[in-house]
Amino acid sequence: MIELVIAERCTGCNACVEVCPTNVLDPVSVGPPLIARQEDCQTCFMCELYCRGDAIYVAPDCENPTPVDKDAILASGLLGEFRRDHGWDEWAGDPRYPNEHWRMESVFLRARDIAIEAAAKRSGNHTAGS
Repeated sequence: MIELVIAERCTGCNACVEVCPTNVLDPVSVGPPLIARQEDCQTCFMCELYCRGDAIYVAPDCENPTPVDKDAILASGLLGEFRRDHGWDEWAGDPRYPNEHWRMESVFLRARDIAIEAAAKRSGNHTAGS
């Protein structure tokens, strides 16, 4: 579950907001995105994967929020590990880290559709048959 967006590392690009299949993050006018709906996080790591500033920490527990210490996370070397281990961005040409995320594309698209439908139902804006 997403636990931390580190302001000092965030570039404000909002890529994490755009790729989140369950709309957990809200953009703000100044500063890093707000973790607005943490309980909706599926722990898919998409936000962490697309964060080129390595400003996001997603804990592996997908059921419960995990208390984290920002300084401990910064010292741990975990930031950016997911991008590296999946061969993204500056790691793309390194054969030690093959990019296999393309295999999940349909899963993430389906998750986003489900989240949009659920949000529409909660707000009363769903269509007949859904």
